[in-house]
Amino acid sequence: MRIEEYPPQEPLSSDAARAYHAEVLRRGEGVAMEEIAYASDPYQRLAIARPAPGRATGTLFAVMHGGGWTSGYKEWMTFMAPAFTAAGIVFASIGYRLAPQHVFPTGYEDALTGLAWLHRNAARFGADPTRLFVGGHSAGGHYAALAAVTRDWQARHALPATAVRGALPLSGVYDFTAASGLSMRPRFLGPEGNRNEIAASPIRQIGGPPPPFLIAYGEDDFPHLRRQADAMEEALKKAGGAVEKMLLKGRNHFTAHYAGGEADGPWVSRAVAFMAVHT
Repeated sequence: MRIEEYPPQEPLSSDAARAYHAEVLRRGEGVAMEEIAYASDPYQRLAIARPAPGRATGTLFAVMHGGGWTSGYKEWMTFMAPAFTAAGIVFASIGYRLAPQHVFPTGYEDALTGLAWLHRNAARFGADPTRLFVGGHSAGGHYAALAAVTRDWQARHALPATAVRGALPLSGVYDFTAASGLSMRPRFLGPEGNRNEIAASPIRQIGGPPPPFLIAYGEDDFPHLRRQADAMEEALKKAGGAVEKMLLKGRNHFTAHYAGGEADGPWVSRAVAFMAVHT
């Protein structure tokens, strides 16, 4: 779907964010993706890329875009697809509705609906539904982590509790409570007093032993996200999870995501190996 065809969303708030938007779209130019609607809203769509015939390993990697929960497009993730399809992995980007029109848990529920659709239809794309991994950048990393650690959504979608095999968030957000280090309450949480800051915090919602995690962030990422990554690693391990943590040297919050599509870079090779080990 072309960016100009989407309904309006919040404008990007900084020159860095606008440069990021332009760069990820540039990197994704010419990448062929199949678009599928999992519901009726234009934001409720998937973009899927599959490996060349005979190359599929059965692994399915579903990712979600960032944008502070108020902006962003599934097309922001397109540039990542070739690095994973070359490794035999089916790659899918999940779109979701945005704040402030849609507050938590609407966008998150969209992401879950997209994941459930992929799980049910994995075989159509040469994937094994038992080998579904989730990931995302920034806000998308948050949704991926929350989907991985919670156990309250799978039954609603007729999925096994272990539907998510592992999680690979990039510069994710894991806490919205007073300990988060955030300078302000994100608008996607809705009005004060609704306790969404707890319900939306992956670190506060770990329901039993979590699936394996590969947590990555930039060396020059936002300080509160670096601290949250450390705290999330500790919480996951305390709950019995297997956790790897990766510092992307010389990367900030935006350029950490660029590593997600660099086939010869440090993160893609680690991510591919992580998924191979945990299938």
